[in-house]
Amino acid sequence: MPQPALTTASSVSGAGASVKVEIPRRGLMLVLSSPSGAGKSTISRALLADEDRLDMSVSVTTRPPRPGEKDGVHYHFISVEEYKALADNDGLLEHARVFDNFYGTPRDPVETALRSGRDILFDIDWQGTQQVAEKAQNDLVSIFILPPNVGELERRLKARAQDSDEVVAKRMAKALDEISHYSEYDYIIVNDDLERSITEVKAILRAERLRRHRRIGLADFVNRMRHAEG
Repeated sequence: MPQPALTTASSVSGAGASVKVEIPRRGLMLVLSSPSGAGKSTISRALLADEDRLDMSVSVTTRPPRPGEKDGVHYHFISVEEYKALADNDGLLEHARVFDNFYGTPRDPVETALRSGRDILFDIDWQGTQQVAEKAQNDLVSIFILPPNVGELERRLKARAQDSDEVVAKRMAKALDEISHYSEYDYIIVNDDLERSITEVKAILRAERLRRHRRIGLADFVNRMRHAEG
């Protein structure tokens, strides 16, 4: 069985010896949402590269794999029947239909990771975040990434040189709708400086890992101290 994660602190004991304190904790679900072009994907990659107990959530989908996509890495590719069975049995934390395909986050692997003390990073929109909050509010930490202004967001979208002006205009309209849901998130970061934004997200993650209700071994740790001289 996977062991819970260990939070580590140092203290001084005796003649300057360092004492390592290890307290098991429950993992958390870290949601990053933003309009396209605000920098969410870049921030996510930086987090995954630097945080060794953070994993990316892998969604299920009923669409066929695209060239280069690997099952279990980019998505879990399943049949419509398998998807409906998961949805009907409350096996999805969030789900949505996009055109003719279904997408969703399977509950079991996320719950297994949280019990073992690993954190899961989600790349979902405000609607998916609402669904997750309804089912697992205590495990959820949600962050919305804002661009510094509308002009800069449009500039970033055009700088990709991947979309026509018409597509950029549609993305901008969608972005403004998404931004209107900022107040539904725990934290807001204005990404006017990428390195600072990454540092701020890391600070949120580290602080949330220290929340009392997540440090499931804290009561035992305190009780051992209280009765050490007994």
